[in-house]
Amino acid sequence: MELILFILYPLALVHVRLIIPGLALHGALIISSAVTYGRVPLIGTHDTLGFLAWSIGVVYLLFGWGRKRDLFTYSTVALILLLLAGSSVSPAMRGPLPPVLRTIWFELHVILSFVSYALFAVGAVFGVLYLRSGDREDETGQYRNLLLGYALFSLAMIFGGIWAHLAWGTYWLWTPKELWTTIVWFFYSLYLHARLVKGWTGRPVAWMGIIGFFIVMFTYVGVGLLMKSSHEF
Repeated sequence: MELILFILYPLALVHVRLIIPGLALHGALIISSAVTYGRVPLIGTHDTLGFLAWSIGVVYLLFGWGRKRDLFTYSTVALILLLLAGSSVSPAMRGPLPPVLRTIWFELHVILSFVSYALFAVGAVFGVLYLRSGDREDETGQYRNLLLGYALFSLAMIFGGIWAHLAWGTYWLWTPKELWTTIVWFFYSLYLHARLVKGWTGRPVAWMGIIGFFIVMFTYVGVGLLMKSSHEF
């Protein structure tokens, strides 16, 4: 069934709203996995890459509903397919959650983390569009995505701290993943400070939004591959 997504998602290249069948099937697969294993399907790279791809599709639909087919569509669909390809070649984690993860705080932490990653991703796409066209609507689109992503990411960090305290008796473990997550939060704090307090606009903040997403992806993928940490995402 997952292979069908590689056919359905590119339909958005014809019209933005034609991404809906792909999102519907993908969402059904996520729900089916949750029901089958009795847990949130966000364990390991197979689950998380797939959920991130779906989340980016949802954000794309929300922010691109009234847009015509353009670089926004091509870039976002290409990113979705790239993440799906990574998910399809990654081993799936089967079975229930280990005891340390069986808490609502963990589930809220990972869900909000990846929804915020999706918002950061689409914000980066808007930044690329602005650098190419200079259209102020693209800069505004980037700002809206990054502001909402920042708010959800902040909540994810709070819930992650609560989960850590319940699991290990401390809110902070000083792992590389936690340190890089904090770097992500401070970077987007800097972006919002530059835009709202310093009044930066145009290319500098567009570049900040793009660079921020690369930091996010290094935190998500790079740290897990290169450094030992308490979790993979």
